[in-house]
Amino acid sequence: MKHLKKLLVAGMVVMGLSSHAQDSNNPWAISFGVNAVDTRTSSGSGSGFFDQHFSQPFAVKDNWNILPSLSYIGVSKYVGAGFSVGLQGSVNKIDKYVVFDPTSPNADSRGNVAYNPGDLMYYGIDATIKYSFMELIKSKVIDPSLSVGGGYTFFGDSSFGTVNPGVGLTFWFTDAIGLELASRYKWAFGDREDASGTPDTPSHFQHTAGLVFKFGGKDTDGDGIYDKDDACPDVAGLKQFNGCPDTDGDGIVDASDACPDVFGLAALNGCPDTDGDGIADKDDACPDVAGLAALKGCPDTDGDGVADKDDKCPTVAGPKENGGCPFLDADKDGVADKDDDCPTVAGPASNRGCPEVTTEALEELKVQARAVYFNSGKATFKSGDKETPARLDAIKEILKNYPNAKFSVEGHTDSDGSDALNQKLSEERAAAVMNALIERGVSADNLVSKGFGESMPVASNKTAAGKAQNRRTEIKHIGSKYEGKL
Repeated sequence: MKHLKKLLVAGMVVMGLSSHAQDSNNPWAISFGVNAVDTRTSSGSGSGFFDQHFSQPFAVKDNWNILPSLSYIGVSKYVGAGFSVGLQGSVNKIDKYVVFDPTSPNADSRGNVAYNPGDLMYYGIDATIKYSFMELIKSKVIDPSLSVGGGYTFFGDSSFGTVNPGVGLTFWFTDAIGLELASRYKWAFGDREDASGTPDTPSHFQHTAGLVFKFGGKDTDGDGIYDKDDACPDVAGLKQFNGCPDTDGDGIVDASDACPDVFGLAALNGCPDTDGDGIADKDDACPDVAGLAALKGCPDTDGDGVADKDDKCPTVAGPKENGGCPFLDADKDGVADKDDDCPTVAGPASNRGCPEVTTEALEELKVQARAVYFNSGKATFKSGDKETPARLDAIKEILKNYPNAKFSVEGHTDSDGSDALNQKLSEERAAAVMNALIERGVSADNLVSKGFGESMPVASNKTAAGKAQNRRTEIKHIGSKYEGKL
């Protein structure tokens, strides 16, 4: 039992210091199970080296010594390129020791006899260098291997060193758990019995079968991808994305996905495009209706540059400043009502949509203005004259057709009286007519008044008839009321 204690203590120390390497992800491994010892190879029977040493390898019932309990434990560490190094401790009981004795009545056909040497205890501590062919054959389950190493064996009261070539085969149930089968030929230095025939230092086969557990790999996020291979070690992800997540399952990793929580298109950095207009919903002001990039994904049915959602007239083109509606042009003169000083009367754009003052209108103004009469020597309209108000109304009707035209109301006198008196009188009479028209609704911006006294006669002041013609009021068109303001 003292040797068993040594083996267990050594095994525990090795577990803390070494390991049975399997791969770089989980560099450490521990294995344990049962072992079988076969001394047949030391009997010396057979006709040649291989026949002597390797015949009857599976005579389990006749030659194998198996302790029906946990009888080996090993640890190892992966060192790279398929190689691992490790240490294994084992214990067994030898109750079948094979010798060559063809004269024995119990000898088999080859002259071998298996006898009980007294239930000798067997302890072994072995170091191993192993090469795995798993990566070479591109397998994820089957893991064949070759190994070589050396160890020290306690065989009853004897102890000796061995050289251990071997083979192994592991079946991996998962990335970290497998069934390990191995066989080592432990060639003993000396390979002999003592003089009494008691086993001393026999070469032998040791077979093992057990479970192996890989460990040591770090997987912080628990996604099954080790941190050294995980592009997103702190967040659980998918193997196809090197451990990075794809929350919405659109094939674009969250780190590169502009819309990580919504299934989208690669062309739009993982964002959806519900209306299919090539503009991601997050940037689309009208995500349910296909539209134009220039209008943030909104349609413009009438093509006026105003999105339908903002267009008061979505089917008729119009300027943005008018809410997408065309400007009204009631008189159809080509000048929008907003710019038309005469929206109900057609006129050229050059005159702001108003008609030009015609010769006929000027002649009519001349007739009507000259028929406005004043009290003698005064600027008041002639008392009891019913024609003057009618004349003023007629003038107003003419002027209202030209709301952007400017007119001059001019007063004139005959030569009777002084020049100063006549000048003052003409100015007052012109102002009286202008004020009467303003009272009737004519804009003051369209009118000016001037007096010319007796300076501009139209007939001779030497006759009564001529003087009558010179005492007059005239209305003349002098341009636009916007002149000097445009």
